Amino acid sequence: MTKVFITRMIPSDGIEMLKKTKGVAVEIYEKDQKIPRKELLKRVRGVDIILSILTDSIDAEVMDTAGPQLKMIANYAVGFNNIDLLAAKERDIVVTNAPGPEIVESVAEHAVAFILGLAHRIVETDSFTRAGKYHGWGPMLLLGSDIKGKTLGIVGTGNIGTGLAKRMYDGFGLKIIYTDISRNSDLEKKYKAKYRTLEQLLKEADFVSLHVPLLPSTTHLISTKQLKWMKKTAFIINTSRGPVIDELALVKALENGDIAGAALDVYECEPLIDCNPRDTHALRKLKNTILTPHTASATVETRQAMSRVAAKNIIAFVSGKRVPNKLTIK
Repeated sequence: MTKVFITRMIPSDGIEMLKKTKGVAVEIYEKDQKIPRKELLKRVRGVDIILSILTDSIDAEVMDTAGPQLKMIANYAVGFNNIDLLAAKERDIVVTNAPGPEIVESVAEHAVAFILGLAHRIVETDSFTRAGKYHGWGPMLLLGSDIKGKTLGIVGTGNIGTGLAKRMYDGFGLKIIYTDISRNSDLEKKYKAKYRTLEQLLKEADFVSLHVPLLPSTTHLISTKQLKWMKKTAFIINTSRGPVIDELALVKALENGDIAGAALDVYECEPLIDCNPRDTHALRKLKNTILTPHTASATVETRQAMSRVAAKNIIAFVSGKRVPNKLTIK
């Protein structure tokens, strides 16, 4: 019997698939919250497969505590920076993630909502109205900006970055520039996108949207120097991983008016905001920010699809078939 431990309740499709798989026994952490470290170490003992959530740190200690029979870690996320890949490789443990077209759709749509929300000051004007400050139409009241004809700078042109480019070019007529580790000829052909260095992109773009994985090379990719490169009228959007932006540097840039605003779905020290244990609410107090609680992929369709992908990875592994989303660990 292959024992699978799921570290937090996930949407039902994947769980039902696993329960129907012959020779698989499923155990789930019962509470809808991040599993405490002590409980995680207790519950992984003797399991063959861990289905982990991106908030779980699956390191060498977890792997060794589970025991030598642990042969797979199936991450319920596209990213996998929560897993010590080298430790997994040393122990001959297969690691998978859960990508899919649905997550591309939902995260790209969320980024579109951020761009529109920032340009039209949706959150700010909503708060203004709810606070009873609206006393009649005025020609200079809470002016935003149009997005048609503006320049969108995309940092990282994987599936989500490309999905955003398609929506903003086809649907709203934005000019697309991008930066990546290599040129993207398909993006250039379909959306007339122009390649730029990061510095060039930040100096030119009216909207900067981040779509890179969290790696040592992308940690604090955007910090004080990079924010200084941006236009004072420009906005930055992050739906990738929090530490890609130096959050304290971002707060200062917003407070000083170095950039016009920011929309964040992820945070450097999640769930803390501003990386401040005392939570001074600096980002929350700023009117030129939109903050969502890591919910860019939080649609019923996407989260169920991710559940199915994670289950399919596990089922393929226990069946001795090719594992579709196996990560190559160098």
